[in-house]
Amino acid sequence: MASKLQRLFVKSPMGTGAEIALLPEQAHYLGNVLRLKPGDHVLVFNGADGEWCARLTAIGKKKAQIAVEHQTRPQGQGPDLHYLFAPIKRARLDYMAQKATEMGVSRLQPAITRRTVAERVNTDRLKANAIEAAEQCGILRVPEVCPPEKLSKLLDHWDESRLLIFADEAAAAASPIEALSAQTARPLAVLIGPEGGFDTEERNALMRQPFVLPISLGPRVMRADTASVACLALVNAVLGDWR
Repeated sequence: MASKLQRLFVKSPMGTGAEIALLPEQAHYLGNVLRLKPGDHVLVFNGADGEWCARLTAIGKKKAQIAVEHQTRPQGQGPDLHYLFAPIKRARLDYMAQKATEMGVSRLQPAITRRTVAERVNTDRLKANAIEAAEQCGILRVPEVCPPEKLSKLLDHWDESRLLIFADEAAAAASPIEALSAQTARPLAVLIGPEGGFDTEERNALMRQPFVLPISLGPRVMRADTASVACLALVNAVLGDWR
């Protein structure tokens, strides 16, 4: 029964007996779209306190109140996996944010490269897409969304304990699984470049870093949003929490 309940992300701390006021858009969706009434139940999570079952105590056109009753799942940590990406067109960026969230990433970091076309990024929209994906797919955390930053600056300030895996179109046609399997357990990051690929200087800068691992995604050139899913799936399967 609980799995069929509507899931909502909230920012409030949670515990038995907590009273939480929902956002106007959440109240509208529950009352006007789902037609829920006082006494109906929803599942709520905030990314820190696990998932809880809550009862609607009041609902109107723009206001709703819930009372938290009991925990349904404890908080899980998920993989320590950052996702860096060159921004792309809006509709495909929405898809990318949703799929990366479903893949369990802990941070979304737009990285501006020399061939990046869409340098303006609506971080509020990225966050909304991540929240929606987390609500729908049942995960208990929403990735941190960072403001866009130049790739060169990100590399200059990189924590070298975190392995940066990037999809390299110029990599030798070797097995990405073998390349990943040779790595020891450590914090991870995945980097997907722009539609035109990294320019020569950017690729050379990446290859010079001791914390960078280039991998091939096979013989076919993928769109950035496709490459993101493929690369994150490989990393989760070999080094992440799919093992």
